[in-house]
Amino acid sequence: MVAIDSYAGGDGRLSPLSTPSATRAVLEAHGIGTKYTLGQNFLVNDDVLKKIIALAEVSEDDRILEVGPGIGTLTIALLKHAAGVVAIERDPDLPAVLVDTLHPWREKFALIEKDALDVTRDDIVAAMVEIGGDTGYPDRASSAANETAQWAVSQSEDCLSESGYPVAPPQEDLQLSLPSKLVANLPYAVAATVVLDYFENFPFLDSATIMVQKEVADRMAAAVGTKNYGAYTVKLGLYAEPVGRFAVGPGNFFPPPRVDSAVIRLNRRVPLRADGAPASPEVIAAAALMADAAFTNRRKTIANSCKTYFSGRGPISLGAGPSAQEGAPGIALPDGAAIAERLAAIFDAATIDPRRRGETLTQQEFLALGAALLKVTAA
Repeated sequence: MVAIDSYAGGDGRLSPLSTPSATRAVLEAHGIGTKYTLGQNFLVNDDVLKKIIALAEVSEDDRILEVGPGIGTLTIALLKHAAGVVAIERDPDLPAVLVDTLHPWREKFALIEKDALDVTRDDIVAAMVEIGGDTGYPDRASSAANETAQWAVSQSEDCLSESGYPVAPPQEDLQLSLPSKLVANLPYAVAATVVLDYFENFPFLDSATIMVQKEVADRMAAAVGTKNYGAYTVKLGLYAEPVGRFAVGPGNFFPPPRVDSAVIRLNRRVPLRADGAPASPEVIAAAALMADAAFTNRRKTIANSCKTYFSGRGPISLGAGPSAQEGAPGIALPDGAAIAERLAAIFDAATIDPRRRGETLTQQEFLALGAALLKVTAA
């Protein structure tokens, strides 16, 4: 990992918005407030920004995907180091704010105004095409744009002159390249879902460095047999593994949330089966299904829990959801009742004792269950 000190120098700040007073001033200038329903808690500690940039190892060649940019506090720090940033924001009040606060970096920035869980690969491709070209941002700027932009430029220049941070220059001939890193202060209500969904459906993402609620980070990094280990841990572990983490207290936000937070980095990985071979997309999808089934009733054996899960379900299709990536497996399985009748054969094929509980099964064992499910139902 890159040392945090390599991004710092003097008293310079990564973002001129990383103080309570600056954040409050931007919100008041635009006549808006924080929205609890959208989980808006704006980061106001520049040291935390430095640690995020360092943990994510943001470099001048990186294209970054950000979810929930807010007023642009973290976005500015990313834009100073990366080749470009595509951000996703659903709050209709914030695009006009970002026009103002990100004006100095407008040629390296594109915004997707959409719910993060509705974003497609095509949306991201279109945004990447926009970076480096005429974004139209000056035409969309609010009446406060010029004044706020001039303030942002002056603050940024002051920060840079004092800090000596390595700053990425504007990329006039930016070649289209999809973002390889997700770096975000995620809305807590959807954070877990967004991270798993993006690793499943956006294979161009190599890593995610995200701010989440501490309990969510605990689930992401939980070990087998612990109370936080569950279906979500298993499913996320089929795509990524935690490689770094640090705690963030409520006092680092405006307004302070009622929970503790953590920044965690996850690197994409290809899970290996017991024989050392990489698991196929089909087996991964089947393993995720078996994880959901095994944890339906956490205190029951996997035999009883899986029976409960499958008995009342109709036909099942793997990888056929609305957000499934192009080329995803899309395998049709028998209906749930038929799978429930074959559970004994599935456990036998996977050589797993059906009297065990889901929390005792390793990732490789869930992969074995996934492969057994495909084999037995195809017979």
